[in-house]
Amino acid sequence: MRENALHTVTDKSSRETMTKPLRSNSFKRLVRENIALFVLTLPAILYYLIFHYTPMFGIILAFKDYKYSEGIFGSSWIGFKNFEYFFTSMDAWRITRNTVSYAGVFIILGNMAAVTVALLLFEVRGKLALKFYQTSMIMPKFLSWVLVGYMTYALFNPTLGYFNQFIQFFGFESIDVYSNSKYWPYIIVTVEVWKTVGLSSIIYYAALMSVDPELFEAAKIDGAGRMRQIFAISLPSLAPVLTIIIILAIGNLFRGDFGLFYQIPRDIGVLYPTTDVIDTYVYRGLRAGDFGISAAVGLFQAVVGLILIVISNTIVKKINPDNSLF
Repeated sequence: MRENALHTVTDKSSRETMTKPLRSNSFKRLVRENIALFVLTLPAILYYLIFHYTPMFGIILAFKDYKYSEGIFGSSWIGFKNFEYFFTSMDAWRITRNTVSYAGVFIILGNMAAVTVALLLFEVRGKLALKFYQTSMIMPKFLSWVLVGYMTYALFNPTLGYFNQFIQFFGFESIDVYSNSKYWPYIIVTVEVWKTVGLSSIIYYAALMSVDPELFEAAKIDGAGRMRQIFAISLPSLAPVLTIIIILAIGNLFRGDFGLFYQIPRDIGVLYPTTDVIDTYVYRGLRAGDFGISAAVGLFQAVVGLILIVISNTIVKKINPDNSLF
């Protein structure tokens, strides 16, 4: 019995010793065969390490009463008082409501507009016309929010704006949109969709290009018109890509584009009821030196986003595992 046990242990250790070089060699071969791909992903890896993972050290500020003179480690621990202060303040409901509402509208209208544009591009047959449409729609994505903010101000300037000059030409009174918050949900949504629809539509257009053309030919033979082909072939083929994009967007449900909500309304206090979101609130807190509260709000934002993306992916995985993100 002892000899059999000894042989068993010896065989097991020898197998483990043999598998280690094999694993090492397979990993080296994997790296050697895909060295070009690893080099291409290196900038993205460094970006996330430097700008996303390294700053996570600052999470501890959410639980401290931070003071410049005492530093991060010297500042006293106060537990969840920063969170308590935020959730009991009058700003908590306003910025949370605005952030979630805008994100929900962006998900619905943005994807509807992008899918519609992608379907229209898919019907364009001329290569020159297709390139022109694609280029003209992608261009807004590469404009900075500062420039878009100046464009918006030139359009809605209370005295010399093009919009007010246009309506005054037809005998209407000018509208000072920078003094009235009720107009800004429509302006912000329009600007966001205009800026992002081009690139999003290209993603959906690429998914449509991967559909087998024989499916459309077979549908034509069966007498299906263009609308029938869209609902029977095109839209179902976009479902996996659309699902992944929506899952990622749900993860950002508690995150607003800082440039959009800061540069377009020009950080005017009277517009805060409809333009203030979590990101602009955190920025004002950092600018005022309230690092503890800003870190608490940022941590709350990140945790809720993580929970939402895990829940949404779990639901999609139960319905259709092939469309899930992970």
